[in-house]
Parts: sequence; structure tokens; C-alpha cells
Amino acid sequence: MRTKAKSRTAPDWNKLRRMTPAQIRRGILADPEAHPTDEAFWKDAKVVMPVPKEIVTMRLDADLLRWFRRQRGYQTRINAILRTYMRAQA
Repeated sequence: MRTKAKSRTAPDWNKLRRMTPAQIRRGILADPEAHPTDEAFWKDAKVVMPVPKEIVTMRLDADLLRWFRRQRGYQTRINAILRTYMRAQA
């Protein structure tokens, strides 16, 4: 059985749940990579709805599909690979 390795970038959700809203705000303000937004930032914002994906049936070699299915999100990864190939052909 495989155990999950702890990610160095994943948040510690238990620690976050114990924090007060004021502690969270202070942490955000102390983060040099966090950039607060103001009313001007949102003034011209537009809601962009994602384009739904189409369901297709395609035949893939069994070993290829097994390789992709080893990780979560394999369909998204296949989509990204196909998109990269499409853009390279343009």
C-alpha cells in the first residue's frame, strides 16, 4: 500500500483550522507574495465561465492508459498534452 508523502507546499489544514480570522489576516499581510486587491482592481472584472469539456470515446493502448492512471487528474494531463501538441502544429 502506498502512503502519501507530505507536500512541502500543501497547507497544514489542521493548523489553519485552529487559527482565528485575525491570525489569518496577519499571516496574509506578512506574506510578501500576497497582493491585496482593492475596488479599482475589481472595477472592470468580468465573470468568465469555463467551456464545458466534451465526452468522447477513444481507444488507447492498455499500457499507455495504465501509465496515465497512476496519478490523479490523468484526463486533465492527457488534455494538456494534446493541447500542447495542437499548439505546436499551429
